[in-house]
Amino acid sequence: MAKLALEEADVRPRRAGGRVLATLVAAAAVLSASALGRADEAMEARIAALTPELEAYIEKGMAAFDDPGLAIGIVSGDKLVYAKGFGARSKGGEPVGTDTVFQIGSTTKAFLATTMAIAADRDKLAWDARVVDLDVEFAMEDPWVTREFRVFDLLAQRSGMPPYANDTMGLLGADRATLVHALRYVEPVSSFRSTFAYTNVTHMLAARIVAKQLGVADWDTVVRTEIFEPLRMTSTSLTAEAIEAMPNHAEGHRWAPTGTVQVPFTEIFPYDFSAAGAINSNIDDLSRWMRLHLGNGTFEGKRIVSAENLAVTKMPRVAINDKLTYAMGWVVQITPAGRYVWHNGGTMAFGSYIGAAPEHDVGVIVLTNETNVGFPDAIGEWTLDRLLDNPKVDHVAARLEAAKANFAAGQKFAEMPPVRQPPTVLEPLVGTYETPGFGEASASVDAGSLVVKLELTGAKLKLDDRGGQAFNVGLVPEGRFAAIAEGNGPGPVGIIQFETDAKGGIGGFRFMAGDNGQIYTFTRK
Repeated sequence: MAKLALEEADVRPRRAGGRVLATLVAAAAVLSASALGRADEAMEARIAALTPELEAYIEKGMAAFDDPGLAIGIVSGDKLVYAKGFGARSKGGEPVGTDTVFQIGSTTKAFLATTMAIAADRDKLAWDARVVDLDVEFAMEDPWVTREFRVFDLLAQRSGMPPYANDTMGLLGADRATLVHALRYVEPVSSFRSTFAYTNVTHMLAARIVAKQLGVADWDTVVRTEIFEPLRMTSTSLTAEAIEAMPNHAEGHRWAPTGTVQVPFTEIFPYDFSAAGAINSNIDDLSRWMRLHLGNGTFEGKRIVSAENLAVTKMPRVAINDKLTYAMGWVVQITPAGRYVWHNGGTMAFGSYIGAAPEHDVGVIVLTNETNVGFPDAIGEWTLDRLLDNPKVDHVAARLEAAKANFAAGQKFAEMPPVRQPPTVLEPLVGTYETPGFGEASASVDAGSLVVKLELTGAKLKLDDRGGQAFNVGLVPEGRFAAIAEGNGPGPVGIIQFETDAKGGIGGFRFMAGDNGQIYTFTRK
């Protein structure tokens, strides 16, 4: 909840007239508090009036997206004003409640930003400190960028790297240290700090730095002791084992236009991505998190983080478009009624939205147990729009249309017919290849198909011939990669193109991971 901040120096009497000034300031504070109370009551009335339409809109949207379960909370006036669960934890399963635990994906990033602000409060971390001075392992491809990369750049999504840099290798089992080390091999696609490009690996590095500067073993310890415990977020956790051990947890579902399909949990994603997306939580706990932010860093009268450093995390850093900018773990959106500060989250089978209109002292939390293709964002934005009298937009219909179009584009990519050339002769491609950062890959023929094994992680890639020594790449669903392969759906994880050398032999291959434009170049040993 917004509060009137008064410095002690402003009200301390220094001469005879000081008592009068102090009295006037105190009276102003009382009047301001009274005005805030009336505003809170007005917002609560708005929420109550909107509830029937909101619930009907949610149920209609759940049917449209075939979303099995959803939980929502609306916070205003330093309290959870409205909270309700809809649908089931899994198809045909137990009902969702406000205590049902979901994966919250990339809304975890705001927790990371807040722990950085806490470290800054304690003079353990300077926002403008050079990253290379805090972690000697850090390096980017460009030496100047390496020297200039600051703490506030780690979460600002303007690194110059391609979107989701190194994420595919993380999904294929590379550990956090390897992913961070391999940043030095990522070719930039834009100049530093000029363009929005969403990344996760820089957040793993930020988490490592925060833990080191605060003198603890890991970031998980930091967020538990500095945020979960003070806010009494007793159902919130950071591992696959923890969410599966909760008696009341949702099961995740992969989305497709034809319907949702339940998929198993995986320890690799999002949990190996650490502070980029590892948190599990529920509406009851996240309402306390929202109260902390609406309270500018205070919770139930206790200061958790300074308002000044918390505000730094919400300062725009790079434009996404003419209405959206990215800060640090938050998106800042300009609307006719004022700012929305929000972030969404998406894992393979869960979606989330946490957003607030700070000037109106109201925030919304939406959790779903299906892939985030826009549904939780639509409900969150629609709710804020209606509470603040912004123009009426059917966000659910718009997001559903976009989701179907994106799915169709992915299917077109997956089903692209082979180049009209003779089938590739596989035997000459058999051998060992390597790339900086991720090591060796061995190619072999298995049951008439080419299979590439990444020796670092054990992941196997099955290659489907497109002709011309080009292949669609699918992840073989074995061992710890079975859940990822199932969660990813039937589409390829990228394309591999083998290339000839100057002597006419196979010199290596280029692996284009997903559709983000990042290319890993493997040379033949």
